[in-house]
Amino acid sequence: MGSFALRKVPAGSVRTRPPGVAAAGSLALTLATLAFAPTVHAVPLEVYGHLPRIEEVVLSPDGSRLALVKTEGNTRVMAVYKLAGREMLGGLRVGEHKLRGIRWADNDHVMLYTSVTARLAGTIDEREEWGQLQVYDVRSGKSVQIPETQSVSGVNVIDILGGPMMVRGIEGHTVLFGRFFQGFAPYLPALVSSDLDTGRTRVVRVGTKITYRWLVDSGGEVAAEVTYNQEPGRWAILTKHGWQLQETLSGYAPLEPPELLGFGPTPGTLLIETLEDGDPVWRLLSLKDGTLGEPMAERDKMEHPIEDRATNRMIGGVHVGDTEHWVFFDPDKQSSWDAVLHAFAGERVYFSSVTADFRKFTVVVEGTRDGYRYQLVDLVKHQAEPIGEIYEGVTPLEVRRITYAAADGLKIGAYLTLPRGKPPKNLPLIVLPHGGPALRDTLDLDWWSQALADQGWAVPRPNYRGSNVTWKLVTAGFGEWGRKMQTDLSDGVRYLATEGVIDPKRVCIVGASYGGYAALAGVTLDPGVYRCSVSVAGVSDLHSMTLFVGRESSPYAHDLALRYWDRFLGVKSPEDPIVATISPIKHIDAITVPVMLIHGKDDRVVPYDQSQMMFDAMRKAKKPVEFVTLKEEDHWLSRSATRLQMLESSVKFLRTNNPPD
Repeated sequence: MGSFALRKVPAGSVRTRPPGVAAAGSLALTLATLAFAPTVHAVPLEVYGHLPRIEEVVLSPDGSRLALVKTEGNTRVMAVYKLAGREMLGGLRVGEHKLRGIRWADNDHVMLYTSVTARLAGTIDEREEWGQLQVYDVRSGKSVQIPETQSVSGVNVIDILGGPMMVRGIEGHTVLFGRFFQGFAPYLPALVSSDLDTGRTRVVRVGTKITYRWLVDSGGEVAAEVTYNQEPGRWAILTKHGWQLQETLSGYAPLEPPELLGFGPTPGTLLIETLEDGDPVWRLLSLKDGTLGEPMAERDKMEHPIEDRATNRMIGGVHVGDTEHWVFFDPDKQSSWDAVLHAFAGERVYFSSVTADFRKFTVVVEGTRDGYRYQLVDLVKHQAEPIGEIYEGVTPLEVRRITYAAADGLKIGAYLTLPRGKPPKNLPLIVLPHGGPALRDTLDLDWWSQALADQGWAVPRPNYRGSNVTWKLVTAGFGEWGRKMQTDLSDGVRYLATEGVIDPKRVCIVGASYGGYAALAGVTLDPGVYRCSVSVAGVSDLHSMTLFVGRESSPYAHDLALRYWDRFLGVKSPEDPIVATISPIKHIDAITVPVMLIHGKDDRVVPYDQSQMMFDAMRKAKKPVEFVTLKEEDHWLSRSATRLQMLESSVKFLRTNNPPD
């Protein structure tokens, strides 16, 4: 499930899909003998409804320890194990905070990225989803919040994390650098350092309202600063010259300023991504003379750089196609990764973590032979250990990549999950569009589509126009919200019907976030295709939604967010008459089928009121509607109890209105 992606809670890893794993086992199996019996029966809905049993399995840099996240019910625990002897060294119960990811800072400290829905003292008078950071010391068994104190170097700082942490080894100490916020209006960003060995915390630099990002070098000095003044769209990259930061590059961009991705693969360079002639381009910026290099050919094969934890420089990249492909520049590192892939030939393998010497890996393996689980691979011992299943007893269902033509001829890719034990002919269908909209689906196992397919429905996940497959496909969605972005979905239904795969009379649509909007638009703006609709955290009234995005009471309100919306909606302002033409709440008279609305009470991305207003309007119009409130739930279905409530409620509704049997 995606979000509108205007503001992301910081995560602890590159992966964009939720992994997980079960309790640790033994390292008895060799690479040549790994085999598991497939599950042939339908998996109970409760298995998918709960959060993964274990996630974020990561090795310490020296490979002596392993940290992971365990979930039992709504209780989430970060646990640390000693690999030798499988001894548990300690752990931390997360409590009311929602754990978003973990990462080793060094061999003794684990960083826990969390978030909480709260009204924080000294901030705005409104509940928000705040990202935070804790650090767990394996030796003492204690954890601290970063920053540890509110007053740092005479500056009041609140522990709201505004971006990824930078880990630097300075004179034998591990020092963290992060973007937090100065604790009084106008909430200016502050670069804060925390020495994990001495406990010393200091404010390195306080920015302005246009400070976008800092990059710190190996010595702990600010190597670069990015500013972006959103109203005129002026951006600048400042780099260190002597003891000062001076403007090196600048320009204007209404929505996509150049992005500083980190240090380049060669010393003394920064990796910059820009949009040139409508395509993303990587160039290296010289810290010595401020010159930009030629476009890097690697950008054609990679979407994200990989950073070396020792040098902090780019050592490879990740290409996202049907699945993730990791590429390393160094032949020895690539050879090690190729050996891991070879060990699980025929299965999909996802990188999770690696030791500093590239001899031990944790990976997620997905396939009919190995199921869906974490594996620990030791290339020195030529062994692999199945750490455990992500979902108990789950064997991946068949997922086919399909391509069909939209009405205007644009090629749309989709991933069709097929139900267990049924031939792909005349099947009932649940269309499941992703959120975003500028996100994407892949061939990888998706818990929601698999849960629905295991109940007997075929489930396509289309990468409709606006999806982040290519920049060309993203731009094809500009101005097409509720228009061609919507008919791209029903065009897929017609394609599957023509192919004889599905019964066009037995089709419903389900989605969350933008997908929730699409579920409502499917029965209001594109009626006659679906016999029911389930909207989870969906937008119903685009006028009130754009006013919410631009509200002055939020520290995240900015012209950039509104321009993002205006571009996809194809409007000039929230008052544009076009907004009403693509708002489902304005077309309730077109609804002729049952609708279910599901929304988290603590959602601060798409407000709960969006579903409440739609429910009230449908009830007033005497339209068939049900409304399920998820108490203490945010936008991302972060709790097991409410995630299961969503699944059970929606499946009961779908069985009533579109029986799979």
